[in-house]
Amino acid sequence: MHPAPAAAPPGVAAPDEAARREAAGALPGGTYGRLEDLAAWLAACQGRAPARTPRRVRAVLFAADHGVAELGVSAHDPAETAARVAAARDGSAAVCRFAEAAGAGLRVVDVGLRAPVPGDDRDDRAGARSSGRLDVEDVLTDEQALAALRAGREVADEEVDEGADLLVVGELAVGVSTPTAVLAAALTGREPVAVVGRGSGIDDRVWMVKAAAVRDGLRRTRAVGRDPRGLLRVAGGADLAALTGFLAQAARRRTPVVLDGAATAVAALLADTDAPGARAWWVAGTRCTEPAQALALDLLGLEPLLDLRMRAGQGTGALAAVGLLRAAVSVVA
Repeated sequence: MHPAPAAAPPGVAAPDEAARREAAGALPGGTYGRLEDLAAWLAACQGRAPARTPRRVRAVLFAADHGVAELGVSAHDPAETAARVAAARDGSAAVCRFAEAAGAGLRVVDVGLRAPVPGDDRDDRAGARSSGRLDVEDVLTDEQALAALRAGREVADEEVDEGADLLVVGELAVGVSTPTAVLAAALTGREPVAVVGRGSGIDDRVWMVKAAAVRDGLRRTRAVGRDPRGLLRVAGGADLAALTGFLAQAARRRTPVVLDGAATAVAALLADTDAPGARAWWVAGTRCTEPAQALALDLLGLEPLLDLRMRAGQGTGALAAVGLLRAAVSVVA
């Protein structure tokens, strides 16, 4: 990946405001613990103090099929990815209830489904139709990886241009925890057994199949080292590439983002390489059950706001944390 512009850091008005409030007789600092940190972070992102409650929250989910899912590495059938997209678009998916509760708009972007799913035509950004099997072949061509990165950047630009002041990001794919584990191992130097989780709730037999795929995929990444675009091409996927482009561009556009689970955390590691300093624009919504998330967040210096141990993905954990962010602004400000 060629050198790209760094992300400018958030402003620093919030700490001064906290000191002013305490001097004026407000409750002493620390009374509300991490809620104060969260409100200060949002104030810094907004460049104002006190922070204001986000006015336009937008959740963006990237959808793609993964060839490795055909190995049976998930408790779900690979065809369920398309069903999840259809349900999210017609309003029947559980994530739609999470978005309603968070007061967030919801958008699903196809960057690599085997076949298009009915919905908004502008959100068919597929430069590839599914991906290769990461254990035996590159999952994308270089051109496809670039197209997915570009799609993520374009969607971030569109959302910010339309007024989004807080973004939530996630994915919808069956089997995505397998490439996520490969990327996490490649970026952290860990062995496969340290990054392979139970994903959708798999049993021991399926876990062994998944661990073998991660081992073989990790072996194939050695040729590209820790190069972000190379990793996405060899063992990532279109949704992970789009997430990476989206996160990097949102930071460059000075827009805060709530991360979801392991896939978004690992994509954030890659995005912070593409746009150094981007991590300052993100918070992690909730801890999930995948070890890859914990490894990635540790490197990013991010601690989840909630510890709900969710494995649903699809942006649900991040959306659950939006209410906490709203409460932090209301209580502290």
